[in-house]
Amino acid sequence: HAYTPLAIRTAINAGVKCIDHGQLADDATAKLMAEKGIWWSLQPFLDNPKTTPFPEGSKNRLKQIEMTTGTDNAFALAKKYNIKTAWGTDVLFDPKIAASQGAKLSAMARWYTPFEILKMATASNAALLRMSGKRDPYQKGKLGEISEGAYADLIIVNGNPLEQIKLVEDPDANFLLIMKDGKIYKDILNK
Repeated sequence: HAYTPLAIRTAINAGVKCIDHGQLADDATAKLMAEKGIWWSLQPFLDNPKTTPFPEGSKNRLKQIEMTTGTDNAFALAKKYNIKTAWGTDVLFDPKIAASQGAKLSAMARWYTPFEILKMATASNAALLRMSGKRDPYQKGKLGEISEGAYADLIIVNGNPLEQIKLVEDPDANFLLIMKDGKIYKDILNK
């Protein structure tokens, strides 16, 4: 996790291959990331209660405002320098925040097309995960693609998210089938 140009450059000089966050990056740092092939897991942190968890009056609110103010510039830099970009969230410990993942993914439409968003969250994230070598928990099959021998992680959506990315904001209503590792976890196709 690095936000400032100094923190990002320090991490790169130490051999890090992916920067998480980085909302305060400057042009020179983004150019360095592109030149060195560094991945950028840049989250859509905006000053929006649906996608960012710190409310008015919380102790982290001032830091949040500084970080969210840099988000548009960071995405512009990522696109300007064609930096390999992954999609991530900091959704780890709070089920209420975890429920906002679809809204976070949909918020990416501010900078990317629905196709680019879905590719980033699937195939691009899979490519980044593969860099973890033996720590990659998905060693037995292909990841981030639909092919024979790949992990069978599929979602059937009621509608076309390539045309309406907001469909991912409400998985309870719009995800008709969810399959992970070939096992069906949700199936309301025939209801």
